[in-house]
Amino acid sequence: MNTPPLHSSSGPWHSTAVIAGIGACLPQRVVDNDTVIGRGALRTDDTWIRERTGIARRRHAEPGTSTGDLAVGAGRAALASAGEHRPDMLLLATTTPDHPCPATAPAVAHRLGLGTIAAFDLAAVCSGFLYALVTATALVRADVCSTVLVIGADTYTTIVDPTDRETAPIFGDGAGAVVLRPGTRDDPGAVIAADLGADGSGSELITIPHGGSRHPQHLPPAVPDAHHFRMQGRAVYAHAVRRMTQSADSVLRQAGWAPDTVRAFVGHQANQRILDSVAERLGIAPARRFGNIRELGNTAAASIPLVLADPTVHRRVGPGARSLLTAFGGGLTWASVALNWPGAVPHRATPATGHLSRSQPWTASTTTS
Repeated sequence: MNTPPLHSSSGPWHSTAVIAGIGACLPQRVVDNDTVIGRGALRTDDTWIRERTGIARRRHAEPGTSTGDLAVGAGRAALASAGEHRPDMLLLATTTPDHPCPATAPAVAHRLGLGTIAAFDLAAVCSGFLYALVTATALVRADVCSTVLVIGADTYTTIVDPTDRETAPIFGDGAGAVVLRPGTRDDPGAVIAADLGADGSGSELITIPHGGSRHPQHLPPAVPDAHHFRMQGRAVYAHAVRRMTQSADSVLRQAGWAPDTVRAFVGHQANQRILDSVAERLGIAPARRFGNIRELGNTAAASIPLVLADPTVHRRVGPGARSLLTAFGGGLTWASVALNWPGAVPHRATPATGHLSRSQPWTASTTTS
């Protein structure tokens, strides 16, 4: 689905939503490849994981730390980054809510001291943050909300089978957030264009088979370990490259940007080879590709906002620079956004203490080439 160009004949000229604050929250426990291999007795090694995925380390939440805990940290950090901008809505993109019912977002809003603002979860798996960003932008442009807090948070270690070589080495835990306010297309952080899509015919490629209304928890699972996250990696790879490339190309055409004018390409941090394949097909130079997969792994809905929150990237990409975000996830879902790089200074919180600080680099190298 191509969304309409993000400008309007009603309201302020060229009005859109602008990122006014950025926050991050990461577990403090760093887990390297050898630890993941030993924990699950996986038939692989560090070299295989690095070559196939680009991942060297990831963060795992401590026992008792939930998705909501990380979301609160990231939300608090984004609000601190935004200063006086107080939200009147909160969107939480996640596949790993604290409970099947109710949604996690209202509790996050309460813990942040935001009172009775509207708050809801959005489930689009690894495309979730961009789905939420586009939804929030539309609400701001329609004057339904003046300011929206958008959070992407996941704790995939709670649903991944530690003995599954396809998934155990890939995923990490984390949360990233942004604050959106009204602005114009010329502002740093302005959302310029968007593209969203889904294909339910591939819903079995990324799934947790057991535990929903189709296969209720109280019934025996149809297959062993059906309560764990499952992914058909080879098929997902092909879909991800094709859909992200098509979606990103659509957004570039909507925005009127040539690929060689893009100064920052940020793809969902699923697999380094996927990221490189998409960027090469689009014609994005290696020096313009940014990510954190080597240090954080695949953090699902949190991956793109965590790159936006990385101060190392901010030192290399100036406010207002043309930026392209793209993601692919279960559903199947995909999304892309053209964005002026934000000028907000990222803040960071720790889940255990809630301590806030200017965000410090957590990556050894942020260039994805």
